[in-house]
Amino acid sequence: MMKRILVGLGNLEYARSATAKAIELAKAHDAELTGVTLLDIARLDDLGPIPIGAGEAARELRESRLETAKEIIQTEQKEFAAACEQAGVSYRLQSESGDPLTALVSLTRYHDLVICGLQSLFEHGVVDEPVDELAKLVQEGIRPLLAVAEKDRPIQKVLVSYSGSMESAKTIKQFVHLQLWPKAKMKIVTFHDDREIGAERLSEVAQYCRAHSYQPETECVAKPPIEALLPYANDWGADLIVLGNSSKSLLLRRILGETALHVMRNSALPLFLAQ
Repeated sequence: MMKRILVGLGNLEYARSATAKAIELAKAHDAELTGVTLLDIARLDDLGPIPIGAGEAARELRESRLETAKEIIQTEQKEFAAACEQAGVSYRLQSESGDPLTALVSLTRYHDLVICGLQSLFEHGVVDEPVDELAKLVQEGIRPLLAVAEKDRPIQKVLVSYSGSMESAKTIKQFVHLQLWPKAKMKIVTFHDDREIGAERLSEVAQYCRAHSYQPETECVAKPPIEALLPYANDWGADLIVLGNSSKSLLLRRILGETALHVMRNSALPLFLAQ
């Protein structure tokens, strides 16, 4: 059951896309939305090394960044509220400042799903987004998470990437239990050069999905997922990728797996993440 959805409002385009998707799901599940804006003044203040004699120009740039971010946040809040009211969806607005990851981790505790943009999560388009910001959200425990594309799209075809790992299975279970788009066409794909092993993996996970009223197609692809998953999703015409963990190594890869990290960095399609 899904009753509370947290909506991260980044730059305007991603905020509009996240809002549209959140309203769609709220109406389907009779859920309440929380629209959250995050203002990280420390990031806006960070100009890097400042040349001697450029202190006044630096101060003006900092003030301009902060003012621009506040104006964008105000616009996002007004648009979010107007869209929710027009759709008849219950909502709240919340403004946070300081470290955005800490704020989101706290808010996520009492929400069933987090929706945000694939990029521009916190910076509101004012400064460049740090690398792997989306991956850091998952690493910090912000999940389940739906990362939307810059333009909203109907979710009619869902591609599930399944590695056979426990974390991959947990992600699929989360997606199935939430029943976000129960009428969408589902395809489960695994990547393995031994088709017998692939078929065994797919049989088990497909049976589980069928028990929850999905009727998935399946396919085993004899290529590494890190190079084949995104092209496969695009060729199949997927509207959403359900992405679980696959392998473990160092740093972010230890948490997410190389394939998951690669897809987060390069996907233009919405992602459902629950590692």
